[in-house]
Amino acid sequence: MSDQVVHSEVQPFSARAALPWMVSVGVYVLLLILGPRLLNDPDTYSHIEIGRWIIAHGALPESDAFSFSMRGAHWITFEWLSEVIYAGAYALGGWPGVVVLAAAAIALAFGLLTFFLLRELSPTHTLLMVIAAVILLAPHMLARPHVLVLPLMVIWAAALVRCMDRGGLPPYWALPLLVLWANLHGSVILALGLIGPVGLEALLNAKRSEWPRVVLRWLLFTALAVAAACLTPHGPEPLLMPLTTLGLGQALGWISEWRPQDFSHISFFELLLLGGIFALSRGVTLPVVRALVVIGLLHFALAQIRNADLLALLAPLYLAAPLGRKFGGPAGEDTAGTSHGLGVAALGVLVVMSGAALARDVRPAPIITPAAAIAQADLARTGPVLNDYSFGGYLIFAGIPTFIDGRGELFGGAFINRYNRAVALVDLGDFLKLLDDYKIGATLLTPKTPAVALLDRLPEWQRVYSDDVAVVHKRRDAPQK
Repeated sequence: MSDQVVHSEVQPFSARAALPWMVSVGVYVLLLILGPRLLNDPDTYSHIEIGRWIIAHGALPESDAFSFSMRGAHWITFEWLSEVIYAGAYALGGWPGVVVLAAAAIALAFGLLTFFLLRELSPTHTLLMVIAAVILLAPHMLARPHVLVLPLMVIWAAALVRCMDRGGLPPYWALPLLVLWANLHGSVILALGLIGPVGLEALLNAKRSEWPRVVLRWLLFTALAVAAACLTPHGPEPLLMPLTTLGLGQALGWISEWRPQDFSHISFFELLLLGGIFALSRGVTLPVVRALVVIGLLHFALAQIRNADLLALLAPLYLAAPLGRKFGGPAGEDTAGTSHGLGVAALGVLVVMSGAALARDVRPAPIITPAAAIAQADLARTGPVLNDYSFGGYLIFAGIPTFIDGRGELFGGAFINRYNRAVALVDLGDFLKLLDDYKIGATLLTPKTPAVALLDRLPEWQRVYSDDVAVVHKRRDAPQK
């Protein structure tokens, strides 16, 4: 048999074909191993319960039904589809099902990112950028609605960046992604914001005589994109949710994921930032529009910790083509080969690992699960409970009305500021007033909360339960006369 025949029967195994599968499977397996880590956010509890409420009522809430402090106030769930999906995963597979769902979405996003980067970069450079992206995204890898839109965000951004790299018509085929995105998570306004730089670069690259046609082309695409993003049960209202959240102002400082990056100590974010600056100093030239996009993503990541997600998954797409021109793109042998056999093998690994993960006993962290405190103190039958912010999700899950929880857009900046200043005893008098204003019958706070020590000393309050997770105080009965 000749070498030519052998070559035709045994197709080469290329890095380009293998790497996206390897990244997806590797990230998926790693996240399944670290399964409980994905359940470390109290909002996971509330998202599942809200999803169950939607399924049970066959409708979406139009007002708050989960707290007593804002009961009846206007409130919509702009992540309703994610919540229904998470509720379904929980119903079918319990907490392991939730972990598998979130891990699969994150792994798919990184697999897609790898695939798109390989169009411009060598496997080595692609892998380095993906590893950096994984590190940046790691703190926010949680079973929450935002991870379900990560694959959509990568596909949408890659389609727009492709227009910048190669020119051509707007990606009308990607518009349905925005309908899904808008119903999964409130960040769809980001997708609309990414259109502007593409249209601007197309305008700068066109001859002056072609400007009217270019402007009309991208204005039409933008209009269709806005229309697609408004196809939700609540119309365009979810588009304003990010602005509502940012409108909380100083209250965001009390929420860890909305705080600015902390450079008081060495972190992975700082190391990657310095490494990126060094890499770009090696003579890489970015087109002005693309440079502005990367600077904007960096600004968002510096302003709020949670926005490191955007820097992690979007910046590599905008940097790939310039880096490929500087350091060399994929070699000829990288683009050859087939991924059919690899895909079958990867699918087999995914099925086996998913089955093993579903058989595990995983559950959210005890620190956000005050189950023992609620049961021992019988808080389900107590009057209004002043709860710690981190316990709000579990209280919703347990069917107990909250004083405060993770729905910042409902409570507003003034309420959040008052609550945090009160329980921190920044304003001791207002803490006592708050207890009376809301007729609080019990408190459920973490042991380190300053208000706990004060409640221990107030004669009308009695500590009835404490452990490493929570402390419960109840009002004493009025003295008998």
